[in-house]
Amino acid sequence: MEAVWNDFVAYLQAGFAQVNVLQGLLIALIAAFMMHQWSSVIFFALGATVVHILVDVMVPVLANGAPFRLPPLVEGDYWRYLLTLYVGYLLVITVFYIVKRMFMSASHSHA
Repeated sequence: MEAVWNDFVAYLQAGFAQVNVLQGLLIALIAAFMMHQWSSVIFFALGATVVHILVDVMVPVLANGAPFRLPPLVEGDYWRYLLTLYVGYLLVITVFYIVKRMFMSASHSHA
């Protein structure tokens, strides 16, 4: 079981190395701020993943005038990257949401 866990962690680390950290954190922060219930984290993580893909595709087009190119949707590695991205957003949005709830409950208790 430990070997499976180590393989899973190594897979996530390899996938996260490809992610623009600032872009991912900003998307996750906005998603957590917009989220009102923790039960909707699955949908917000999915939406954050879609936004991340759109930003990856559109920034070169808008910033550099590059030709529009669709992501490589037929490649298995790309789908593994998307799964890694989705799991990452699930974790980060959850953490940001918990921090948001802690600050909200602290501010209500002082009022």
